[in-house]
Amino acid sequence: MISSVQNVSNLSMTRALGAVDTENSASSSAATMPGTAGAANGMSFASVMGNMASDAVSSLKGAESMSFAGIKGTATTREVVDSMLQAEQTLQTAISIRDKVVSAFLEVTKMQM
Repeated sequence: MISSVQNVSNLSMTRALGAVDTENSASSSAATMPGTAGAANGMSFASVMGNMASDAVSSLKGAESMSFAGIKGTATTREVVDSMLQAEQTLQTAISIRDKVVSAFLEVTKMQM
C-alpha cells in the first residue's frame, strides 16, 4: 500500500538544481571547510534528505507488513505495537521537517529583494 514514494533523487532536479554536480561540490566544500560533518563523509544535502526519506518509507512499509503479520497471528502484539510506534515517530518527524521547510520557504518569499 505504501509504495507511492519510490525515488527521492528527483528532488534535486527541481528548479534547475540538477545542473549542480553534488559529489564534486561536496568534495570541494570538504576541502575548503574541514569542520563540516556532511562534507567529511562526501554526502550532499540532497543525498542525506534522500536517505532519510527512503528510511522513513521503509519504516512505514515495515510497520504495515508487521500489522498484517499481527492480523495473521504470526507476530506478537508487542512486535506490532513497537513497529507501529516507530512508524508513528517516523511520520511525526517527517511532518515536522516538512513544516520547517515550508516555514523557511515562506520566510524567504517574504524577503524583499
